[in-house]
Amino acid sequence: MNRKTQVLIWTLVLMATGLWAQKKTKVSATSQGQAFEHYWSKCVGAGRANEGLRAGWLEQLETVQQDCGFEYVRFHGLFHDDMFPVFEKDGKITYNWQYIDDLFDRMLDLQVRPFVELGFFPEPLAADSSQTVFWWKARVTPKEETFGMWHDLVKAFTQHCVDRYGIDEVSTWYFEVWNEPNLDWGFFDGTKAQYFELYKQSALAVKSVNSQLKVGGPSTSNFVPDDRYKGQREDRSISDALFATDDINSLEWHGVWIEDFLAFCQKESLPVDFVSCHPYPTDYAFNPETGKGKGLTRYVGSTKDDLEWLNATIAKSAYPKAEIHLTEWNTSPSSRDRMHDLLPAAAYIVKTNLDCIGLTHSLAFWTFTDIFEEKGGAASIFHGGFGMINYQGFVKPSYHAYRMLHQLGDEVLSQEEHLFVTRKSGSGKVVALAYNYPKEANGAVPAGNMSYADMAKGSAKDLSIVLSDLKPGAMFKIEILDRDHGNIYHYWQNMGQPEPPTREQAKVMKQAASTLKTSLVSADEKGKLILEQKISPWSVMLIEQID
Repeated sequence: MNRKTQVLIWTLVLMATGLWAQKKTKVSATSQGQAFEHYWSKCVGAGRANEGLRAGWLEQLETVQQDCGFEYVRFHGLFHDDMFPVFEKDGKITYNWQYIDDLFDRMLDLQVRPFVELGFFPEPLAADSSQTVFWWKARVTPKEETFGMWHDLVKAFTQHCVDRYGIDEVSTWYFEVWNEPNLDWGFFDGTKAQYFELYKQSALAVKSVNSQLKVGGPSTSNFVPDDRYKGQREDRSISDALFATDDINSLEWHGVWIEDFLAFCQKESLPVDFVSCHPYPTDYAFNPETGKGKGLTRYVGSTKDDLEWLNATIAKSAYPKAEIHLTEWNTSPSSRDRMHDLLPAAAYIVKTNLDCIGLTHSLAFWTFTDIFEEKGGAASIFHGGFGMINYQGFVKPSYHAYRMLHQLGDEVLSQEEHLFVTRKSGSGKVVALAYNYPKEANGAVPAGNMSYADMAKGSAKDLSIVLSDLKPGAMFKIEILDRDHGNIYHYWQNMGQPEPPTREQAKVMKQAASTLKTSLVSADEKGKLILEQKISPWSVMLIEQID
């Protein structure tokens, strides 16, 4: 029996014996704190570069930067033809950076940097019969002479960035080579060896401009429990056994290509400033045409397990100081998963990010906006899109989860299941975050097949906290995200699901989406605050000292 199964069984025993009852938490505002990083605010995802030239995309980016503190944005298609990076005439290549400059300039003006994903192939670099992905037809098949041309493209682009923005600025950026190249039916129509050559040429090109610049990869997809990616291309027949497994959490999961990638880079004496991959808690993405794997969602602690595996793997490699950046993550890798619009996703986001403190430099939520067109436009304003803000600008529960995480201090005073108490080192103010990941979920990740009625079920969590050594009369604001507050999908349902809403309805919905249940409480004359609160299933509560 592995550790994950033991944890689940012990949790059920605690529930059955009544030992799961919430104890009173006592925290002194002046106690010794432990510094920690807000890695959840480091990076967030978006669809493709060209979407970033739209007014709505930029407006929503400004919102999440101000409210959630995101420092970097990563997206596909930087070198796609709709950004016009390459022109070819009479066999001569000319580079054009106007569209990329426009996007990067606007991002930097909003205090957000690009987490540069180098991809995909512009037409002159792709095979004539190139496989494409997405409705916008990103080219993913290299031709024989692609790798030298790719080196020249990456070098010219990198040099242009340094010339335009300066080495002090660009040395803070990250250059990630490609996206999920192991998915040869999707993002890279080539072998593992060809991707490693692509990485080699990219790394040499970036570092040839300036050795301070950061480059990494392999940007591979979901962790797996089998050897489907051991060879040069995916062997899908191997993964068939997974679909018959009764308990996928009893299996040992591992990252894709990570060990081979690090060994190749060591052999070739290549730089690896960071390692990237995508630890979605599901195997849903594989075999999408047949529907195999649908519903194969792992348990809620799987992301932490994946990060522990990744840390151990990097520690024993030739690159023990490489940063870790998880450049995509969500409840699932489907852009039509209704859970992305719903309340349980917020509790999952909060729990996972708090559980994984100290294990990664970033865990980039995929994505900040539903202005996202991998499958083309969507027919509904709520279609299960990845975004924490929908196309019309209505914030979802996932947005509130990140906004609340961003409000936390930088020193942890107390951490236990469902409660995280912090202090801001600059002001000394206390900020706590509580949530209810209901026991009835049995440790499962909330999935799109969960019925709306089931989401309302579950036991309330009794929160009992005593904060002492505060300033007498210190004021606290309490914000609660629950079924009836900040849960825009539920509000829309109660409106009769207008599709689309009128302009007047949209204004009301935008306000409702942003409005949480809010109250004020204060410490007594001795500087003590006693807070007793019931937290309903899947709800999240922010307790923030404001005076």
